[in-house]
Amino acid sequence: MDRPYESVDEIESLVARFVDCTLPCAEWTHRAHLTVGLWHAREFPPDEALARMRAGILRYNTTCQVPNTPTRGYHETITRLYMIVLSRHLTTISDLSDWTTVTNDAIERYGARELPFDYYSRDRLMSAEARSAWVAPDLRSLE
Repeated sequence: MDRPYESVDEIESLVARFVDCTLPCAEWTHRAHLTVGLWHAREFPPDEALARMRAGILRYNTTCQVPNTPTRGYHETITRLYMIVLSRHLTTISDLSDWTTVTNDAIERYGARELPFDYYSRDRLMSAEARSAWVAPDLRSLE
C-alpha cells in the first residue's frame, strides 16, 4: 500500500501532472486513479467530472503508449463506477477543508482493487462491452 498523502500540494501536483500528461507512467497507479477521480468529483458536477476523467485517461494512455482496445486501456464501466462511488462519498462529508485527510480516508475506504466485484461478476466486468460502454451491475445495485 502506498503511504498516505502528507499535503494538499502533493495531491494537487499529482492531479496537475496527470492533466498535463507529465506524470511518469509508472506513477499512474490505482491510488493515483482514485486521487485524481476524487479531485474531479470535488471540482466538477458528476457528468462533467466523468467526462473529464474519461478524456484525461484516454489522453494519458496515449502519452504512455497504452492502447485503448477491447482488452486493454480505458475501461468505461470501472471508471464510471468509481466516479459514482467517489461522488457519493463526497456528499457524506460535511467539511472538505482538510482535503489531505478526505483523500486519504477515501483511498482507505474505496482503494481495494476488488471493489468493482462487489457489484459485478468477473465475466460481465471484464467483457469488451463493459470496457467500451457503461454496463449496469449484475450482482448489487448502485442505488
